Amino acid sequence: MYTQRFGLTSEPFSIAPDPRFLFMSERHREALAHLLYGVTAGGGFVLLTGDVGAGKTTVCRCFLGQLPAGCEVAYIFNPKLSVRELLQTVCHEFGITAPELGTVKQYVDPLNEHLLAAHAAGRHSVLVIDEAQNLAPEVLEQLRLLTNLETDTRKLLQIVLIGQPELRAMLAAPGMEQLAQRVIARYHLEPLSEPETAAYVRHRLAVAGLQGPMPFDDALLRRIHRHTRGVPRRINLLCDRALLGAYAQGRSAVSASTLEQAAREVFGAAKDDSRRAGKL
Repeated sequence: MYTQRFGLTSEPFSIAPDPRFLFMSERHREALAHLLYGVTAGGGFVLLTGDVGAGKTTVCRCFLGQLPAGCEVAYIFNPKLSVRELLQTVCHEFGITAPELGTVKQYVDPLNEHLLAAHAAGRHSVLVIDEAQNLAPEVLEQLRLLTNLETDTRKLLQIVLIGQPELRAMLAAPGMEQLAQRVIARYHLEPLSEPETAAYVRHRLAVAGLQGPMPFDDALLRRIHRHTRGVPRRINLLCDRALLGAYAQGRSAVSASTLEQAAREVFGAAKDDSRRAGKL
């Protein structure tokens, strides 16, 4: 709606995980490097965690786009599954023919055959599970057992778990020692710092084709960090609403009052938070 007013070719603050808009802060570069390292590390688990809206899924999409040739990927984005449903989904994602209502063995045997054939052909097999904090303990145990599928020299399946901070607590539980010992790389994605928040906003506007003046001045960028605590999804929500407010007012830049109103609409910001932000 407001793109033409601000000289943009696309919406800069959509919450869709579009890899084009990935802002490669030092944290995001390290997260991506951990994922890419895990693919070539010979099997086991790779763990990426972060708070809600920290950019985990966007990093994952970028990771999938940078996988080396010869990688086949099974991607599960809704892991609230039973053991049987998980195995059935994994087989489906890898294109393996399996019974509709089979036993665990009837899923694991063809999966093992497929992974062996992929390995013989020089391909790496990667299973990516998003929102992995929703996995049931018995499903996590089945995933651990899948990492037992191996040749004499290499694990046949690399598993990437992406989830919220509680996933780390789940894997640290007393009954999860065996799985935790198979995590070969792990990274926790922290929120952006204040300078990174400003760079993030400028980056997304630039990718969206901004040609004219910056609609947020430096003082507003500091307020944006204060309101959002550096969480990318919160930044997107706030900036999108602020630009919409400026558009409705017929302005080509966002004012402090417009940003504060946007924060109240998006976050229900308390008055004392607004006063503290105004002192920055």
